[in-house]
Amino acid sequence: MLALAACGGSNKDGAERSRSAPSAAPMAEQDMIFEPSPSAGGAPVEDAAQQYIAYSHSLGLRLPVKSIEPVMNGHVEACNAAGPSKCIVTNSWYNSYSDDEASGSLQLRATPDWIDTFLKGVDEEAEAANGEVTNRQTTAEDLTVSIIDTDARLNAQQTLQRRLEDLLANRDGELGDILATERELARVNGEIDSLKSSLKALMLRVEMSKLDVNYETKRNPVSQSALSPIGDAFGSFFYNLAGALAAVITAFAVGLPWLILIGAFLWIWLKLIWPRLRKKKAPKAN
Repeated sequence: MLALAACGGSNKDGAERSRSAPSAAPMAEQDMIFEPSPSAGGAPVEDAAQQYIAYSHSLGLRLPVKSIEPVMNGHVEACNAAGPSKCIVTNSWYNSYSDDEASGSLQLRATPDWIDTFLKGVDEEAEAANGEVTNRQTTAEDLTVSIIDTDARLNAQQTLQRRLEDLLANRDGELGDILATERELARVNGEIDSLKSSLKALMLRVEMSKLDVNYETKRNPVSQSALSPIGDAFGSFFYNLAGALAAVITAFAVGLPWLILIGAFLWIWLKLIWPRLRKKKAPKAN
């Protein structure tokens, strides 16, 4: 009995030490769907100093209007050719406003190596298309605390899950106690699924960085659009003239009744009221 108690105590201490120092990446131990990202440092799962950083990049390109769509399609094709394990297009759109103006946007997620290769060659690509890179921006978000905290909560819930399963399998009890245990087990299973999804989403942000590319038109000062306001003014000359005349006619039609009313009031004042007032004032003056 003393030997069993000693063994049980050592196991309890070991379990407490295991719970007090959770690993930074328990995916391999818990048979998760993913593994720790090489971009996060590639350290062993026991390495407490491992960091998980999520990077976001933004890039602006100013290109001739005829080059925007081909360059954008080339970027989409390059991402698709790399495969979903290295690059995924999440959103893209292209708008052509006129013969001299267009714009586009491309959002994707890719591995850090793929994005580094893309960013290194984008300057030469823009120069070859007679364009330029207008802006670059890179932001980093440290997800280490969130990932370790989510992992610790997942480990705790999985430990509770095993205890509840053992309790249902090895202990007989009243029906109410069994139903309560099953409800608690169902709640724990749902919590585990939610934590696994959250952990997978966090790791995906670490393993695949975000890249936003915006395309805008490089304007030509002697293009047709530079003279289009003058042409539009001449083209709409008669329309504007007709509109102005219509406004004058409308104002006259609206104001004519008021002019007639004011004229009638002045005539009554000058012909009927004012002469009588003068006659009344004249005797008083004498």
